[in-house]
Amino acid sequence: MGMPVRIDDLLYEDAKRQAKAESRTIAGQIEFWAKIGKAALDNPDLPVDFVRDILIARAEGREGAVPFLPEGYRSDTHD
Repeated sequence: MGMPVRIDDLLYEDAKRQAKAESRTIAGQIEFWAKIGKAALDNPDLPVDFVRDILIARAEGREGAVPFLPEGYRSDTHD
């Protein structure tokens, strides 16, 4: 359920620009920022960029996942 909230004009404009760049709605962008902030506060030992990347990966789902390959791993020698 959506709830109207008042936010600072500068925050709104920042969200508008970022939302356009990331193909989100303005509300979706602000929700994304809020989720990152909450997750970062819940996990203060993790870098914010790491928290953001986890949230993005979870939203993409498993079908968009790329398998982890250790550095130096060559698929033609480890089939």
